Amino acid sequence: MSAVTATAPAPTRVASDEGRIGLRANLRHIGALARRNMLQIKQDPESMFDAVLMPVIFTLLFVYVFGGAISGKGHQHEYVNYVVPGLMAMMGMNLSMAVGSGINDDFRKGVMDRFRTMPIARSTVLIAKIVVEVGRLLIAIAILLGMGFALGMSIETNVLHLAAAIVLSVVFGASLMWIFILLGLTMKTAQAVQGVGMLVLMPLQFGSSIFASPTTMPGWLHNFTKVNPLSNLADASRALINGGAVAHSVWMTLGWAVGITVVTAPLAVARFRKKT
Repeated sequence: MSAVTATAPAPTRVASDEGRIGLRANLRHIGALARRNMLQIKQDPESMFDAVLMPVIFTLLFVYVFGGAISGKGHQHEYVNYVVPGLMAMMGMNLSMAVGSGINDDFRKGVMDRFRTMPIARSTVLIAKIVVEVGRLLIAIAILLGMGFALGMSIETNVLHLAAAIVLSVVFGASLMWIFILLGLTMKTAQAVQGVGMLVLMPLQFGSSIFASPTTMPGWLHNFTKVNPLSNLADASRALINGGAVAHSVWMTLGWAVGITVVTAPLAVARFRKKT
């Protein structure tokens, strides 16, 4: 009887230790969960289609549809230097939607219930998702830039500025992933996450400076582009690659990224704890 009494409190002690997990243990857990997510991609290569094909399709589509109208027939190559930096901003937002759909699907399958029984910090599960999606985003940006160079894009600054534009796009994209994680934890189905995501994506993408200069837009839409974070990111990436003033756009983009993360990350973790 005494042996039974001595072993009974063990589960309670493990649960209470969750809040005192050290940094090294958290990093180890994130690494293990990220490997699990990468193995899922290995088993389902089709899940990479969006990251691989989207940059190719979008670059060809927008350069040859909008390029002639904006730069003149036969001068589409001049439009490449304008639109490719803008598409870097667009990649992060489109791929972020997959995070919300994926986490919603994991809950439906019961995978997340298993994770929540383990002695790991709840945030590590979500951060591991973002780590893998950042890798997918880097692949998409690399393919996008490859397409841009193949169509005649040139770097008017230097490689370091190009690297800064990539890092800025990844930082902002990672902040958007927290929004879609929160949506994935709130919506009932993955289809609902995608539906709501598209309602947000469309006006932000086309009501921005990604595809055309806002100077040609009506006054009310021009004013919207000024506060649109995608415009700030597109303008920052464009200035870093083509040259020009970068400070304002870069700081605005970083401010949006920090603000979005500070607001949505705690909400997503709290929702993850409470979701049944």
